[in-house]
Order: sequence, then structure tokens, then C-alpha cells
Amino acid sequence: MYVTEIFINGLIQGSLYALIAIGFTMIYGILRLINFAHGDVIMIGAFINIGLLKMSVPWPIAIACVLVLGAFIGFVIDKVAFYPMRDAPQVTGFIASLALSLLIQNLGILLFTAQPKNFSLPDFFRENIIVGGVKVTFLSIIIIFSSIILLALLLLFVHKTKMGVAMRATAENMRVARLMGIKVNTVIMVAFMIGSALAAYAGMLWGGRYGQVDPLMGFLPGLKAFVAAVIGGVGSIAGAAIGGYLLGFSEILFVGLLPGRMSGYRDAFVFGLLILILLFMPNGILGKSEEQRA
Repeated sequence: MYVTEIFINGLIQGSLYALIAIGFTMIYGILRLINFAHGDVIMIGAFINIGLLKMSVPWPIAIACVLVLGAFIGFVIDKVAFYPMRDAPQVTGFIASLALSLLIQNLGILLFTAQPKNFSLPDFFRENIIVGGVKVTFLSIIIIFSSIILLALLLLFVHKTKMGVAMRATAENMRVARLMGIKVNTVIMVAFMIGSALAAYAGMLWGGRYGQVDPLMGFLPGLKAFVAAVIGGVGSIAGAAIGGYLLGFSEILFVGLLPGRMSGYRDAFVFGLLILILLFMPNGILGKSEEQRA
């Protein structure tokens, strides 16, 4: 029973990290940009959901609104912060993402204060279901299955649609893709929108799982999701998903198997795992070197 509980908790945590990590890997795969403002979209998604629930919006509609508004936020972030500096050096985009992250966090504090807010979903999300002798909330089941479904749909989109092919071509070589007539700026915009939609949805699930949200809540999950993307191989969507689940299981195992006094150091173990994996696989599990991309 204890093993089943650890497995389920690992699936839940890994699902959340995978959803967030995909946004990092999509943007980096195309632009070679580490967008540190991506973690703050998690916070925005959580607060959007709070506002929708206060307006008594039915939860299925609220979920759809979070995805749509998250995509719109990604569109705005791209157009305002990154589109004007497409041809600038990579370090410029990196600094811009840090500045945007701090701006979003401080705007959140200004609008909502730094005090954590209670995050409550409808009661039936808290109802328990017995799985393998372990009590699991309906919310946990939603987190696991909706994440798997969204990841599968994204992989189908990337591999079976014209836009998905354009994304993969742009990620391989942007200059050649532009010469082939691919609208690179549109591809980048779509990547931002998809990644931000998934991050906003993950923020809603994160708030529901932990019961509290605050303007700085996206920093650590975003950082860990970036670690997951690096472990899986930055630029690979499947790698980001694998890295997310590996990180989620590792974190839960560290908490479950280590002595109680050591559980507070789980983040140190998580980042130690990153170093260990990169020592043996510098490009991550499914990542490619720049020579292979070219």
C-alpha cells in the first residue's frame, strides 16, 4: 500500500512538472531561449481560476477559460517582450525573461498582496476514490489523466499537423525553415501560446493540490520544471515529459524513503540528480547536440 501511495504521488507530481516543462522545451527548441517568466504563468493561471470560481463559473468552463487565457498570455508575452528582439543576441532574451519574471511577480504582489490566498475547488474534487487500497482524491485522478491526455494531444499535434511539422523544422534550423517559406514568427507565437496554456492549466491544478496560492508561487515549480526539461533533453517534448515524471518520482521517493529530518533537503537531492544525469548524458535523455541539429 505504501509503495502504491508513493507511485500515485509520483505520478501526480510528475504530471505537473511535465506540463510546465513542455513550455520551456518548446521555446528553447525553437529560439534557444530560456524563458524564466514561464514559471510565473503558473501563478497567473491559478489566480485566473480563483477569479472565475468567485464569479460562479462552472468548472468545465473555468478550465477552458484558463487554457484560452493562458494561451493569450503567451501571445502577449511573445509580442511585447520577445518579438522586438528576435535578432538580438541570446543573452538579451535571457535578461529580458528575468526582467519580465520580476515584473510579473511584483505586479502580482501589487494586485493581490504577498499574503497567500486560499484556493478551493468544488467539493466533489475532494471526494476520495480507492485505488489499490489507497485513498485518492478525484482531483488527483484529474491531474494524472488530463496531463497524459494533453501530452498525447500535443505529440499528435507536433507530428501530424502542418503547424507541428513547421515547428519541428524551425527547431532544427530556423534559417532554412524561413527560406522554405515557413512563417517563423507565427510558429514561435504558437509555441508560446501552447506552452503558456499548459502552464496556466498546471497552475490551476497546483493551487488545487496544495490549497494555497501567492504571487511568488510559480518560481520554484518553474525552476524545477526547467530542471525536468534539461534532464529529458531541452528541445524534446517527449524528453520534457520523461524528465517531468522522473523528477516527480524522484522527489516523492526522496521524501518517502529518507529519514524525516532529511526530507527538508529534497530540493538539494533533486538538483544533485540533475548534475548526476548530465555527467553521463550531457544533452539529457532525449536531447540532441547542436551538431546533430545542424
